[in-house]
Amino acid sequence: MDDKRNIILAVVLTALILFGWPYVANQFFPTAAPPATQAPSGEQVAAPSDTGPAANAAKDIRPLQQVLAQAPRIPIETPKLTGSISLKGARIDDVVLPTYGQTIEKNSPPIRLFSPGGTKDSYFSGFGWSGDGLKAPDADAVWTTSDTKLTPSTPVTLRWDNGQGQIFEIIYAIDNDYMFTVTQKVRNTGTGTVGVRPYGYISHKGVSEDPSSWTIHTGPIGVFNDKANYDIDFKDLDEDGDTAIASTGGWIGFTDKYWLSALVPDQKAAINAKFRKGGGDIYQADFSLNPTLLAPGKTDSQTSRLFVGAKETKLLERYQDGGITLFDRAIDWGWFYWFEKPIFFLLHWLFEAIGNFGVAIICLTFVVRGLMFPIAQKQFASMAAMRAVQPKMKVLQEKFKGDKPKLQQEMMQLYREEKVNPLAGCLPMFLQIPIFFALYKVLMLTIEMRHQPFVLWIKDLSAPDPLHILNLFGLLDFNPPAFLAIGVLAILLGITMWLQFRLNPTQMDPTQQQIFAIMPWMMMFIMAPFAAGLLVYWITSNVLTIAQQKWLYSRHPALQTPAKAE
Repeated sequence: MDDKRNIILAVVLTALILFGWPYVANQFFPTAAPPATQAPSGEQVAAPSDTGPAANAAKDIRPLQQVLAQAPRIPIETPKLTGSISLKGARIDDVVLPTYGQTIEKNSPPIRLFSPGGTKDSYFSGFGWSGDGLKAPDADAVWTTSDTKLTPSTPVTLRWDNGQGQIFEIIYAIDNDYMFTVTQKVRNTGTGTVGVRPYGYISHKGVSEDPSSWTIHTGPIGVFNDKANYDIDFKDLDEDGDTAIASTGGWIGFTDKYWLSALVPDQKAAINAKFRKGGGDIYQADFSLNPTLLAPGKTDSQTSRLFVGAKETKLLERYQDGGITLFDRAIDWGWFYWFEKPIFFLLHWLFEAIGNFGVAIICLTFVVRGLMFPIAQKQFASMAAMRAVQPKMKVLQEKFKGDKPKLQQEMMQLYREEKVNPLAGCLPMFLQIPIFFALYKVLMLTIEMRHQPFVLWIKDLSAPDPLHILNLFGLLDFNPPAFLAIGVLAILLGITMWLQFRLNPTQMDPTQQQIFAIMPWMMMFIMAPFAAGLLVYWITSNVLTIAQQKWLYSRHPALQTPAKAE
């Protein structure tokens, strides 16, 4: 009767895990997908409002090239970024990242991050002024310039005269990576004092193609008053409307899994930052400085920065070292930030030394298992000790089966007499959890892992194994659902885990033994949709564990001898 009950419990547990896991995973651990590339081919617009930038209107959608040709432009050329600045509105609305492709195909088009207003996926940035009694340039203002191209060595200066005594200038400079330096100047040549309030904005149409989850934040992001803010998402803006934040320094923008646009004001300036929801599906992040009174003959100058590009870990840290507060938190490392970054830097160092991220993951596994080897030895010694006292434990269970408090008391006395710690065998598993989670975050978040090949059919370690059994490894023209997409790596994971459990001593509790028997195959289904790199790590760890178990069994042969109750 007990055996039947145990079997039923095991079957129910298996069903709950197999069918309930996809929902839990989507909420807390989004599995890898073919890298979602925010590559707008165009988009719709958000026009500045009377308080500065406000995303509040949308026009008819038009083709990208048609919109690009409608206004005079200044080309942008850097090693990592190309595009143009529109002289109409002085907007940075055409940004392409030529070093990153949309897919793993050799001739894949590059990532397009910014597109002008009026196109399918408009995403752009601009800078301006507001002020009482001030005729400031708006979205339709056409600026003039004598410069021909923006490069790291040639900044450009845009000018606009309001005809009322104020002359506006925006000086754009750019480095060799993704950072614009923007200097806003107003010269008052009139006869009266005017109020001037500089601002910057980023307009974003639609939500991110990369879903936001408990472990990975996408959407509105910023650092305010020396603290990273991941609490606001597109849904919050839809439901609650605008969110205003007062801060000293910091930055504000929008993030995808791999890409970031961020406004970076003077880090010592008091700013009013705001996330806005405009008309339709237009969202906006902006900041404004405190207003100043500009007397006749005086000039007001403010400098800020704009980041538009890939979230390269070392680059973000370099900008942070250059004075941008917590800029590395553009990557949502989460609670284990202190542990995940060392794992990333070790893995990246191995990659630079070896040249293959898959091999680097295998080497990382060797490092981790090597560091844990002494702990694993203690684990096996503890298992052997537990094995030795199991007959005595069985006697106590029979003797006090009707008195659980007394049984627990006698068991603890037995552990003390035999100098056995029943939890010692769990220590390596608990130590593996933060390592495994850290690697999960590294594979899911860092652009350095994006589109990294391994061997044979594994062309992208950050995506799931593309070969699935149910479609005969691609011969049948259909894609199975995620929890049934069992690939070669998932099978290897199940087999190596099964072999590992086979080497473990037989459990005296039948239910526990049955759970161990089905666990490898449950994990095969659970882990199948995860990044291939994560499965490579786990398979390698299982193989090393099997080898270590074999070696330690030679030192503790009693561990494999079935226990018999006295």
